[in-house]
Amino acid sequence: MAALPVVAIIGRPNVGKSTLFNRLTGRRSALVSDMPGLTRDRRGETAELYGHPERLLDTAKLEEAPRGSIPARMREQSEQAVKDADLVLFVIDARDGVTPADEKFSDIVRKAGSPTILIANKCEGRQGDEGFYEAFALGLGQPIAISAEHGEGIGELEREILAGLGLGGQADDDDAEATAEPAEDTLRPIRVAVVGRPNAGKSTLVNALLGEDRMITGPEPGLTRDSIETDFEWQGRALRIVDTAGLRRKSKITEKAEKLSVSDTVRTLRFAEVVVVMIDAERPFEHQDLTIAAMVAEEGRALVIAINKWDLVAEKQSQLKVLRDTVSQKLAQVPGVKVVTVSALAERGLDQLMAAIIEAHEIWNKRIGTAPLNEWLRATIDKHPPPAVSGRRIRIRYITQPSSRPPTFIAFTSRPSELPKSYMRYLVNNLRETFNLPGTPIRLNLRKSDNPYAGRGGQGGADARKASR
Repeated sequence: MAALPVVAIIGRPNVGKSTLFNRLTGRRSALVSDMPGLTRDRRGETAELYGHPERLLDTAKLEEAPRGSIPARMREQSEQAVKDADLVLFVIDARDGVTPADEKFSDIVRKAGSPTILIANKCEGRQGDEGFYEAFALGLGQPIAISAEHGEGIGELEREILAGLGLGGQADDDDAEATAEPAEDTLRPIRVAVVGRPNAGKSTLVNALLGEDRMITGPEPGLTRDSIETDFEWQGRALRIVDTAGLRRKSKITEKAEKLSVSDTVRTLRFAEVVVVMIDAERPFEHQDLTIAAMVAEEGRALVIAINKWDLVAEKQSQLKVLRDTVSQKLAQVPGVKVVTVSALAERGLDQLMAAIIEAHEIWNKRIGTAPLNEWLRATIDKHPPPAVSGRRIRIRYITQPSSRPPTFIAFTSRPSELPKSYMRYLVNNLRETFNLPGTPIRLNLRKSDNPYAGRGGQGGADARKASR
């Protein structure tokens, strides 16, 4: 019987190696804690990715230590795992950024010559953005953004692992990169959070979608205090909907219980995939509504606006036009966001709302190939070149999409700090229009470089040459 391919997870202490090991194996066999150095021995388990079994190794931390000490022996075990592996998963903590230890150990990985996938862990929310972009400098190729704890980006990583082992799962040509929802998102439930001001009808909506009185409802504001998750299915699609406490202005929050509820709601919002902002049609778009929607966009979540109590509106057509114009003006950072009218109490408009949620989720997950992105970049720059600053033209040479959820792009340019914000808006709006990305946050980040992998050998250089063909 042929031996299983070996995949080793390595990295410095406390970057989330064991959490990732448990996530990939589907078992909690590795101890997980905030205490660094908990793992001391190589732990091996079989993981099955899309029907392909692999031998997955969780390794001890990589760190400098006196010869003969326990940490030194732990490091020797990890280095041996790198040499024995068919594929190495090199993990960094994106919230910490690239540390000197990461740089030193990336040199060890490159010298070993094993195929390597660079993983930026703990990328939930926006806390890991800067560290993710720093990871390009390690020269191990384009990093993959994940959250091992919350399961974000795991499907993309699994396909990259299969490709790295030569087992399929990803096309060899950049032109064949996926442009639709990743495969894992058709298997696990879409995480949907329903947020809004108190008494907007959030719990009533959740009950209507579930088809039962799961949440306590009533005219009194603030009945919901905990964020309650419930799994359900809508026309064959699995969803996990979270009813949250109402969000009021900070100045109006006085009770300790309400403060805790609001903190729980904000945390739920950060780990949702799609956020439905509930608006009361009788008091539409007060300041707090717009603040909540802007918070959703800032966190990079897919956004849907639901106007509730629509059955109580008399002049529906004229009022809907006013509401859509308000969304367009006040939420200019996410043009094209879906506005759906519903009556949670009368259970009207639910099909349209669910269709908007699923569509928003698909757009939020969208991936665009490197080749079409750079074709777009050339055409866009030819049509409207970047302005000259201090008599010198700013050059934008290359663009790639390192991650989705939300669609995130990196453009490599000669002087990133000098590119005007107006030109950045032009690029983002053109990206949104060309690749059909309405109503979802788009992140475009600039990095200084002629070539994103300049001066580095190894896998990163090969990736750059491939992308430039």
